Amino acid sequence: MQDPLIKQMVHMVATTRPDELGCDECLEQLDHFAETVLAGKNAAEAMPLVQDHLDRCGDCREEFEALLAALRATTYSPRPDSYPT
Repeated sequence: MQDPLIKQMVHMVATTRPDELGCDECLEQLDHFAETVLAGKNAAEAMPLVQDHLDRCGDCREEFEALLAALRATTYSPRPDSYPT
């Protein structure tokens, strides 16, 4: 029986694409990707290489989810100084 980590690594190598983004390139585009999602547009269609990387890389996906949560919190929550006194 093979180690699951080895199986995962073999799968990742076998499915690597020549136009694939690395983590640094993905993170450089993450803010635009998140803004596209928040605008209600199809970010996966607009930026397929970023979506592909997020599908494959758990670390970058976590960064994206944290960024998206932070943007949603600041975009959709009223500012504390706007509360009536």
